[in-house]
Amino acid sequence: QTSMKEHQKFFSVRNPKSGQIERFVTVANRTTADEGATILTGNEKVLGARLSDAKFFWDNDLRTVTSGAGMETWVKALENVTFHNKLGTQAELIDRMATLSRELAPLVGADADEAEQAARVAKADLSSEMVYEFPELQGLMGSYYARKAGMSDAVADAAKDHYAPLGPSDDVPTAPVAIAVALAEKIDKLTGFWAIDEKPTGSKDPFALRRAALGVIRILVENDVSLSLNDVLGQSAEIVGDRDAGRADIADIRGFIHDRLKVYLRDQGIRHDIIDACIAMDGSDDLTLLVKRARALSETLKTDDGENLIQGFKRANNILSQAEEADGVEYSFGADPKFAETEAEKDLFTALDKAEAKITPAMAAQDFSTAMAAMAELRGPIDAFFEAVQVNAENPTVRRNRLNLLSRIRTICSAVADLTKLDG
Repeated sequence: QTSMKEHQKFFSVRNPKSGQIERFVTVANRTTADEGATILTGNEKVLGARLSDAKFFWDNDLRTVTSGAGMETWVKALENVTFHNKLGTQAELIDRMATLSRELAPLVGADADEAEQAARVAKADLSSEMVYEFPELQGLMGSYYARKAGMSDAVADAAKDHYAPLGPSDDVPTAPVAIAVALAEKIDKLTGFWAIDEKPTGSKDPFALRRAALGVIRILVENDVSLSLNDVLGQSAEIVGDRDAGRADIADIRGFIHDRLKVYLRDQGIRHDIIDACIAMDGSDDLTLLVKRARALSETLKTDDGENLIQGFKRANNILSQAEEADGVEYSFGADPKFAETEAEKDLFTALDKAEAKITPAMAAQDFSTAMAAMAELRGPIDAFFEAVQVNAENPTVRRNRLNLLSRIRTICSAVADLTKLDG
């Protein structure tokens, strides 16, 4: 199929019963007396020669991988192939990937030995004759050769899948070993090029770092993998730093990945301010949890209670912030129900107790939907409080108690997301 498509520009035709490509279609821009028979004969001869060459490459490669040294011969050859003049050879890249894959393995449910082995052979086919002739087959040929060399399916599949996803609609790796190697390849690329100050600028991204960042996001989120991005980037930076290439700015890389995450989520209809509200929270380096939080907040804000609650929260926060600035104190000493003078105040105390009882365990269980639903239930009591009560009462004790009550609203709601980042 590749020979037909890349060399001859033919359309290949697969037999649905056998699953094999048995015919081809070609297009000629002229008519002939023999209705194209001569053209077809010529094309068949050329294609036959191309396929014969491909068979020759395949046979030669098989002799290599089934020999005593196996694919290690190809890995050794990559010591003479430059990855980047400041980041070393392809063989050094493989060493870094293998080290990082082993570190990532327990985080993604992979066997550490298999992950390291997969990383060491994933790019070996770059030295093969077949990939030299057909570069677009890199990875795929590696999986075939790994199986022929007697390696496990997990290792072979990782060779094929570790480049993925190459585009926004491509499937991501789903097997644990492939996930570990694919993440290692992309994270090494990010930390490596950051370490030598080769970041994307404007529309220029010669090393496809935006694609690498999006790949990291999609692999983690779509496989529901939770891990600390800070820790993983730090490990990778240390591995890259062993070459004296410099040390990557982890916070800067994380910010870059967050920027790509905003694009990823905006394409799913999630507002930029919602994403900012979630990124501002502790633990935002766990991209999977960050996305779950953003999606839950987005759904909450689509409801009347959710949207109106934000207005109530902002009103409470503004009054509280102004009072704290004017008085030079922070009102976070705990409101006392015994100083409540109105039913609206008492109802708000009760509502906050109920909400906190739901939100605290929900957040501990990372159940953001339940936490935000409980937060949205505060809309009515908060609205009623502001309609019935003047916060800045003349009685200083009552005023202080009401400000502490607003502080409790701020604390409870802020456990879910940084609502001050929301528009409106």
